[in-house]
Amino acid sequence: MSDVRNISAQSFKNRFKKNPAMQSYAPGRVNIIGEHTDYNGGFVLPCAIKYGTAVSACENGTDKMRIFAADIDGGDYDEFVISADIEKSRDKLWSNYLRGMTMLITKEYGARVKGLDVAISGDIPLGAGLSSSASLEVSFGCMVSNAFSLDIPLQKIALLGQAAEAYIGMKCGIMDQTISACGKRDHALCIDCRSLELTQVEVPSNLVIMVINSNVKHQLVGSEYNDRRESCEKAAAVMGVDLLRDATLEMLENARSKMDDESFRRARHVITEDKRVEDAVVAFRNGNLKELSRLMYASHCSMRDDFENSIPEIDALVEIISEALGDGKNAVRMTGGGFGGSVVAVVEPDDVEKVKAAVKAKYPAVSGREASIFETHACDGAGFVRL
Repeated sequence: MSDVRNISAQSFKNRFKKNPAMQSYAPGRVNIIGEHTDYNGGFVLPCAIKYGTAVSACENGTDKMRIFAADIDGGDYDEFVISADIEKSRDKLWSNYLRGMTMLITKEYGARVKGLDVAISGDIPLGAGLSSSASLEVSFGCMVSNAFSLDIPLQKIALLGQAAEAYIGMKCGIMDQTISACGKRDHALCIDCRSLELTQVEVPSNLVIMVINSNVKHQLVGSEYNDRRESCEKAAAVMGVDLLRDATLEMLENARSKMDDESFRRARHVITEDKRVEDAVVAFRNGNLKELSRLMYASHCSMRDDFENSIPEIDALVEIISEALGDGKNAVRMTGGGFGGSVVAVVEPDDVEKVKAAVKAKYPAVSGREASIFETHACDGAGFVRL
């Protein structure tokens, strides 16, 4: 793994001809179970991973954010005036996450937010469904908060990140930013996405988290994600609840004749997925890999068949890994918003090489490409240091 902290600091020196005074870092995430439940007020169970985004910075004495992105096309630069009404960039799309965060923080904290010179580096694979955008938002928000002694709580930084996504055009839930901000080493985080109550769930030491990137990139700012969210909202309205979190399968069946089949199936995924998350927390606490396997594989089937946000390459990876591990050990599913990205597997250490061998042998034949595989442990969330 490259040291993005060092790359960020060195990039700052090269670009701004001075040393950075401070640095923040926030990780990406992999969601173990609980997909598309967050914006429905339900439960999710992600953990922070060993890849993330580093932000090196120094006050610049101006009213501008001057930002160098070390990883974009060999290095890209943008600057904008700090205000409570910042226009989106038409050509530097990466900058819009930072423009959104700056605008939202300035709306609340006003003139306390001042200019920064910033250099950013990250090592989360883009389009892999591992929340590179949330990592960027949280790391930058953590930087601005600490640089100007705003003392913004980490959970609030997460909420600002969610609002920044809406500014860009993505009506996402709160999961990605929350785990990036509030993760804890060796723990997954059960998030109640309505109350925002956080429960740390220890990951048994005898289990390894594997992420298998299909290398089919996904792009969530588009109709597929927002259309599914609208279907969920439509189903909730038919059942007379504010959020699908408050619906039951019985309520859904009773209302089936009043909604289209697509909305019915989208809602069925969310309602059953919430229950799977709650059961997975118990399985982790009991070290019950067999039960976790049942829940994770069922989650994938629900996404594939009811939510329809999987793709053939992802389905192939899940089946290849499931077959290699066998019944009772096939804790594997698609992770992330869908339409590409990655698969997550929770396995015993002795099965890591078995998974790698199966994917290497079989995935190229069905997809025409190689998969990228890494192992991770659950990592800490966002942090800040003065240099």
